[in-house]
Amino acid sequence: MEKIIDGIKKEVLNIFDHLHKNPEVSWKETETTMFLARFLEEKKAKVRLFKNSTGVIGEIGEGSPVVAVRADIDALWQEVDGTFQANHSCGHDAHMAIAAGVLSALLKVKDRPEGTVRFIFQPAEEKGTGALKMVEEGVVDDVDYLYGIHLRPENELPEGLAAPAILHGAAKFMLGKIKGDDAHGARPHMGSNAIETGASLVNMLNGIHLNPMDSYSAKMTSFHAGGESANIIPGSASFSIDLRAQKNETMELLEERIYAATENLASYYGTEIILETGANIAAAESNEEAITFMSQGITSVLGGDNLHPPIVTTGGDDFHFYTIKRPHLKATMLGLGCGLTPGLHHPAMTFNKEALFDGIHILTATVIKTLEEGSVSLNNE
Repeated sequence: MEKIIDGIKKEVLNIFDHLHKNPEVSWKETETTMFLARFLEEKKAKVRLFKNSTGVIGEIGEGSPVVAVRADIDALWQEVDGTFQANHSCGHDAHMAIAAGVLSALLKVKDRPEGTVRFIFQPAEEKGTGALKMVEEGVVDDVDYLYGIHLRPENELPEGLAAPAILHGAAKFMLGKIKGDDAHGARPHMGSNAIETGASLVNMLNGIHLNPMDSYSAKMTSFHAGGESANIIPGSASFSIDLRAQKNETMELLEERIYAATENLASYYGTEIILETGANIAAAESNEEAITFMSQGITSVLGGDNLHPPIVTTGGDDFHFYTIKRPHLKATMLGLGCGLTPGLHHPAMTFNKEALFDGIHILTATVIKTLEEGSVSLNNE
């Protein structure tokens, strides 16, 4: 396998460099999609594009089991050196290059085990809605095993180590509006002060107490009210709330408390408070069999000493919607140590590109192991 990996290094680095230099934000990954589609066509893979969405599917082999590899393709929009631009600071360019490398490597494997390998190049992970679109399009309906990958920061997973699962937490962003009447600064009784309502909401968020054994947080992350006139009491405001929980059940409880709090505040202050959900990311629902296959892949490439336990993180990824919406899926996500600094989503994020080939090697070994043993496992169920 080492010779196969060495033989595709130039191709993989060219793919990474192109994607890194041409980032596109969520739902606008048009050129990225077409670049990947051309790559898949050149590899003689079966290609599927979507009429109303970016993203592309590539497939090799046939029959059962069906093993899928998912890579997210969108970039972030952020300020880089004083200019706002699309930027691959979350490592999605690396994820795409690794998935492409796995496809190239598998095509070079002699006597590859029978089965189908599907590559899902998914849009809009940063919006938390891309995986749901792929589910809606039926791309995992017949999939038995699903693998993802994510680069990990150096302070979380040192270079040279890899984890067989990333246990992301749930994340939800709620957008709110307070609707009331403005009032003259001298006549506060004739209106409703949206700022006071917001301050009370902050206190109520801080007063939410759930099971302390389950990690969670709820905090207001933006609040906008009033204008340039200091003698007007603003009756209306907009705000956002960031919710995090390690379990999906805890997230449901948090959301219930938020709605109860805003209902009580609206009644007390005589205003209308409207809430809607923005991005919504589910907590991880991983599968022990898939984790075992991934652990074996890591051990075969890096050795047992470099196999790190599953990573628990408060970060989120819409990858986990696949297993929630299609519970039959056996899924896990590879955490790859790669010397990533200063951190994910930092505009100057960088990592050791040699780690791309560790990721390719591990995922290729994992897919082969799954093809070899997955059909036996499925037949025994």
